[in-house]
Parts: sequence; C-alpha cells; structure tokens
Amino acid sequence: MVVFFPIIFLALVILLASFFIVKQQTAAIVERFGRFQSIRHSGLQLKIPVADRIAGKLSLKIQQLDVIVETKTLDDVFVKLKVSVQYKVIRDKVYDAFYKLDYPHEQITSYVFDVVRAEVPKMKLDDVFVKKDDIAIAVKSELNDAMIDYGYDIIKTLVTDIDPDSQVKAAMNRINAAEREKVAAQYEGDAQRILIVEKAKAEAESKRLQGQGIADQRREIARGLEESVEVLNKVGINSQEASALIVVTQHYDTLQSIGQETNSNLILLPNSPQAGSNMLNDMVASFTASNQIGEAMKKRGSKS
Repeated sequence: MVVFFPIIFLALVILLASFFIVKQQTAAIVERFGRFQSIRHSGLQLKIPVADRIAGKLSLKIQQLDVIVETKTLDDVFVKLKVSVQYKVIRDKVYDAFYKLDYPHEQITSYVFDVVRAEVPKMKLDDVFVKKDDIAIAVKSELNDAMIDYGYDIIKTLVTDIDPDSQVKAAMNRINAAEREKVAAQYEGDAQRILIVEKAKAEAESKRLQGQGIADQRREIARGLEESVEVLNKVGINSQEASALIVVTQHYDTLQSIGQETNSNLILLPNSPQAGSNMLNDMVASFTASNQIGEAMKKRGSKS
C-alpha cells in the first residue's frame, strides 16, 4: 500500500496538470514540444501534460494606448499632441498577433509618430486645433493598413490633447483678451453714441414743445387782451384808453405778486407812486402821436 501511494499522487498531479481554465475574452496559445498546437478560448480546456504548454495568452478586449508626440507646426510652433489609439486583437487572427508581432505597443507608437509628424507640419497652430479630427483619421487609416496583417484591428484614434509651448499659450490668451476688449470698446462706443443721439432728439423735442407752449401762451394772452378791449369799448372807453388801462392794471398786478413773494429779488424800475400815471400818459401820448402821423401820411398819399 505504501508503494502505490507515490504512484497515485503522481497520477493525480498529472491529471490536474492536464486541465486549465481560460478566462472570458481571452485566447490561450498552446504549443506541443515548442511547436504551435492550437488556440483555446474561454472555458475549461485539456492539454497533454509535459508535451503541451501554454505559450501565452492574449486579451481580446478593446485596449487603449496613449501616445504623446512633440512636433512643429507650419508657423514654427512646437506643440505636443496626445493621441489615444483604441485597438483589439482580431479573434480569427490570434496566431498572427502572437507570432508575427513581438511588441505591438512599440509598433503602434512608431506609426503614430510617423503620421503625426507628417501631417502637423503642414498646418498652422490654429488649424491643428480645428482639424484635429483630420489628424486622427489619418492616423487610423495608416494604422489599419499596417496592423491588419499582424492581427490587430484599430477601432478608433482620438487626438485628446493639444499642448503648445507655455509662452505660445500665454500669447494666444493675450490676443484673445485684446480682441474681446476691442469688441467691448466698440459696443461701449455704440451705446454712448446712441445715448448722445437720443439725448439730442429729446432736447430738440423739448425745445419744440417749449416753443409751441410759449407761442400758445402768447396767443392766449393776445386773445385775452382783445376780449378786454372789446369789453371796455362796450362801456364807452376807446381802444387807446382801454389799452393804457390794461397796461396799468398789469403793472400793479405785477407789483402785488412781487410783494407776495418773500424771496423775490426782482426790482421793477421805475417804481414810484406816479409811475402808473406817467406810464399811462406816455402811452396815450404815443398812441396820439402815432395816429397823427398815420393821418398825415394818408392825406399826403391822397393828394399825390
């Protein structure tokens, strides 16, 4: 019984070594005595102990490789581009991916450098930001043509970052700020011009209305004087005397209103008690003289 124990243990070890597990989305490459035997996919798998061995495993998931490339633009600006390459091993070409290409990351990186340094020097810095999708498409096209033979499928390429030199970024920020200040100044100038124009229009309208008000006021005063003269004429006072009476009345009304205002600085000259009678006499004399002159001119005109 003791003799058979090592044999049973050895058989158990060999049996356990015959089985292996492959995870989901993984491919295992099995070699027999150093020569390719088969490709095993997910699940419990069987191999011949000692003769077969697992040479390696490849993930069938989508993977991402970030490549940072420093290059120069057409306007001699050094810039760093971060290109993200998403790729996976083609399920039917696991053999090519494992045996034909030893370092896929280095191969993909080399192609990314080659394409980016061929495309970016044709563009100015502003165009690099605008046409970053064109750069990504060019990288994907070149990588697809090159990597398909090695069993790799390029899913997508993205230019995820564009980083110019710090001095260039500072200059771009200053240019942007200056441009925005220029636009702001233009808007402020337009606003001030509109305010000036509207203010001038408002003042013109105010003056027009003020002049219209003064004209209406004088028209009403003249109409009132005319009515007053007509009323006085009805009681036997002629037009000259009525006019003189109205002027004297307005004179005393003015003096009365000045007396009611405690803070008034108006001085009416002359302001003696005889001022009213003198003013009336002067007005009557002037009206009489003007009538005489008018009648003399009429007589002279009739004789001629």
